Amino acid sequence: MRLACGVLLWPPRVFWEATPRELAAALEGRFGRVAAPLDRAGLEQLMAAFPDG
Repeated sequence: MRLACGVLLWPPRVFWEATPRELAAALEGRFGRVAAPLDRAGLEQLMAAFPDG
């Protein structure tokens, strides 16, 4: 929310009405792509490093 309202200058209403994909696209437009999307192998690595329970 800080990035949307503070950096993108979105009013709170716009933030709450936006989808996560819209927010990601707006942030990518402002900062460029900062990381590759998480793939299945990356997810499995995170699950192994931080197991539930």
